[in-house]
Amino acid sequence: MSVSVKLVSVAETPEFLAARHEENTMDSKVAESIRRGLEDALAYAEETADASRYGVHIPEDIDVKAIRARLDMTQEEFAGRFGFSINTLRHWEQGRRVPEGPTRAYLLVIDRNPKAVQKALRAA
Repeated sequence: MSVSVKLVSVAETPEFLAARHEENTMDSKVAESIRRGLEDALAYAEETADASRYGVHIPEDIDVKAIRARLDMTQEEFAGRFGFSINTLRHWEQGRRVPEGPTRAYLLVIDRNPKAVQKALRAA
């Protein structure tokens, strides 16, 4: 009587093959997502991207007083340097008024890069 034994590698089992297929599919999805992101970034940098796909987030609430404090400026200095009325600035800081959309965007830029804003305003 002869007994036949077949050795099967773990890599050949159906469970292993199924898991490997699932892993390859996930790797493939991740790689595709990264590829699309890089293509989008390149198109945006080259200014060939569809501008309607990109939006700008401008926060609803801007803490004008905190921005001014970070810049270590008085109300008079801040208003004069960035072209605001001192009364408007005071109203914002006291919560009697809130900056509108374009002004919020301008304040956000002042907060993030005040030197660039000051340089641009000096050149004007």
